[in-house]
Amino acid sequence: MDVLQMFRDSGALHEGHFRLSSGLHSGGYLQCALVLQHPAQAAVLGTAVGEILRDLNPTVVLSPALGGLIIGHEVGRALGVRAIFAERQDNVLTLRRGFSLSAADRVVIIEDVVTTGGSTKETMVVARATGATVVGAGSIIDRSGGTASLDVPFRALVPLALPTWEPDVCPLCAAGQPVTKPGSRK
Repeated sequence: MDVLQMFRDSGALHEGHFRLSSGLHSGGYLQCALVLQHPAQAAVLGTAVGEILRDLNPTVVLSPALGGLIIGHEVGRALGVRAIFAERQDNVLTLRRGFSLSAADRVVIIEDVVTTGGSTKETMVVARATGATVVGAGSIIDRSGGTASLDVPFRALVPLALPTWEPDVCPLCAAGQPVTKPGSRK
């Protein structure tokens, strides 16, 4: 399976000047929703992510909404465990809609793309606050270049090095190129 080709074929690999949800700027952006809108592709990717995490023996998948929702559901299906999500309420990530975790749960955090690991870490805090054990994290794409520092095993289908910059040293800003804010957190 050529994951990046799936992204290209879906028009999900963009070039330009983007402000990522992390606040960093980049010349590349991955719009996973364009790949995951196709149920067959979502199932294939979810199965593949589930397989690289199966040895962690999770009992539940937890994803941050909105980006991790579809892939988290598909990973849960592949692993045969429930898939829940955390969402923002008053700008704080939390469990809502009757979702809960217990101290007996072994949680794997699932994202579509990890850049800095910030959303993954924030989701880990949500899980740990319930007494659950976070056993690992996974994503379709690791665009951190291996620098996302998580305190659990982290596995991704594709490592991808797309440069990022702080806004004050962004060469695209310096060149006067307009910045676009894609994604779910505006």
